Order: sequence, then structure tokens, then C-alpha cells
Amino acid sequence: MKILITGGAGFIGYHLSKALLADKKNIIVGLDNLNDYYDIQLKKDRLKLLGLEEEDIMPDKLCISRIFSSYKFVYTDLTNKVVLQKLFEREKFDIVVNLAAQAGVRYSLINPDAYIHSNISGFLNLLEACRNNPVKHLVYASSSSVYGLNGKIPFSVHDDISHPVSLYAATKKSNELMAHTYSYLYNIPVTGLRFFTVYGPYGRPDMSPSLFAHAIFKDEPIKIFNYGKMRRDFTYIDDIVNGVIKVMYKIPVADPDWDKLKMDPASSVAPYRIYNIGNQCPVTLMEYIASFEKAIGKEAKKEYLPMQAGDVLETYSDMTEMVNDFGYLPKTSVEEGVQKFVDWFKVYYGYSK
Repeated sequence: MKILITGGAGFIGYHLSKALLADKKNIIVGLDNLNDYYDIQLKKDRLKLLGLEEEDIMPDKLCISRIFSSYKFVYTDLTNKVVLQKLFEREKFDIVVNLAAQAGVRYSLINPDAYIHSNISGFLNLLEACRNNPVKHLVYASSSSVYGLNGKIPFSVHDDISHPVSLYAATKKSNELMAHTYSYLYNIPVTGLRFFTVYGPYGRPDMSPSLFAHAIFKDEPIKIFNYGKMRRDFTYIDDIVNGVIKVMYKIPVADPDWDKLKMDPASSVAPYRIYNIGNQCPVTLMEYIASFEKAIGKEAKKEYLPMQAGDVLETYSDMTEMVNDFGYLPKTSVEEGVQKFVDWFKVYYGYSK
């Protein structure tokens, strides 16, 4: 398979690329715009592990890994329609995994334009590229944030998602609608994956694991929103990658039982599917912090704050469809995952010295 992974220098994109390169039959092309939403050095360090030195990375040019003969990378933006179309015409991808997006719920309150630029305009260009250069399967990242004000627990892919509470969530819901439209009009097999709070080594520095770990090591207070009265379905990166790979190789088909009088948002008369990928075992924020205290061997200082705009009280994935269709079950407990993250974190950020 020749596989395009957008967001290839990102957290999930890096781990997925590394896992797929273990199967030497795959040819992987990574794409990323290396934006400065968070420290670019972390993105460069991920790419270095994939065999790309900084001097190799040239704008809009395809470069070859020094370690993996089957890995190539292009430094460009999904909004660069000309480069994207040429890339698709030349490479003739079998599978596209779209992990490129402007991430972050809270940042969407500060810089909403970035979300329209990347998550809407960029995704439209990708859909057009798949339309004009047919692929066997387009898999794209959605988010648990699309459930918004939904109070039904656990969150099911069959639930209504009409009430997002952040622009980030609204753009992810828009991606699902756009993907369905292109699947229906142009018969593109499409699967959307709603990720639930992914964490692990080489994770984003703006996410809670890095923020918590830095604060504990530096004896600085952790900001605990909604006074700690929150639960999250934290999902370790290896489990996420395992789920993505399972989904990639199963091409969706039209649902013969789909009923337009009882419209199920998780399937369609088009070759279109939606799945949750989570740990289906949410923990409280305070339990999560306790895992960091145990892994680091140090008690955290705590600053209790009100709920932030755009946040939700709880996320909890109903994994019925992933279990039934793929036999997928996450294997990593939060305590085990946090320990693995902290072991990496201490070395990468120099706290082990």
C-alpha cells in the first residue's frame, strides 16, 4: 500500500508512521506544515526519528528518509492546493489518513481563523484531491469534542452531535459532514475516527500530561479546572495507532439497512462510517493527577479554578462498533500509560539528570 499521512510530524502521525514502517511492504508519505502552534523542535525531533534531518526538509519538496527507504516527507500545507494536487497525481495513493488539523479547544477561542483555514479549507482541498485522484480509503481524524452538550453517557456514534461547545468541535463536525457529502457524491470510501484524549511519548506540550509533568518537576502549581470535577477517557497512543491501522485496511461500504426515516449518523447509503476510538474507561481528573504523582514520586501543588469555556464535564467512549467490527480493545491502563509517558518525558526534557 502507498499511504499518505497528513499531520505526519504530529503526535499521532509520527507514531502511526513508525508503526506502518515496520511492515516493509508499505510506502509512507508524510505531509506537514510544521506550524508554530507548539514547539517546532518537537516536530523536528519526531521527523528525525523517521530519518529526516533538518537540512532535508525543504518547502513543497518531497524528501527521502535516511533510515527508511519506504518513507518520504513533504513540507507543505493542505491549503496549498497546487502542491497537493501534484502530489496526488504523482504518488497515486491507495490510502489517505488525514491527521492534519489546527488542534486545541482553548486556542480556538483566541485564534478562530486558524481553525477555518486548516480544518475547513485544508480538508476541502484534501477531499478534492481524493475526488480527482481516486483512493481506496480516506480515513480522517474527528474528535470526541463533537459530542458537545450531549449528556448521554457513554458517548455513542449513534448519538446526535448538534450542539458543539467550541469552534474546534464545530470544525470537526463540519469535517464529518463534508466527508459524507464527498462520499455520497463521488463514491469515496471514507471513515471518520473520533479520538478520545490521546496521550503518550512525544505528545503535544500544550496537553495535560506535559503541563502536569513540567509543573510537578518544577514544584509549580497544576491548574485544575472545574475544581477537579471532570472525567476524561484518556487513551494511550499505542492503542490509538492499533485502532487506526485496523480501520485503514477495512474499506467501508454502503449500509444496506440504512433507513432515511431513522437516520443513523454513524453510517449511510454511501461508503461512509464513523467510529469512536477511546479507552472506554474514564477516570477523574484527580485520579489522573495522582497517576503522575506516583510515576514521578512527588506530590503536585494544586491550583483549583472554574470551568473553562469550551470544556465539557466528561468524555466516555462507547466502543461497541470498534469491538464488533474490528475486535478492537485498548490494552493500556491509565497508570501504565502515564508511567510510560513520564519515563520518556524525564529523558526528553532533561529531568532525569
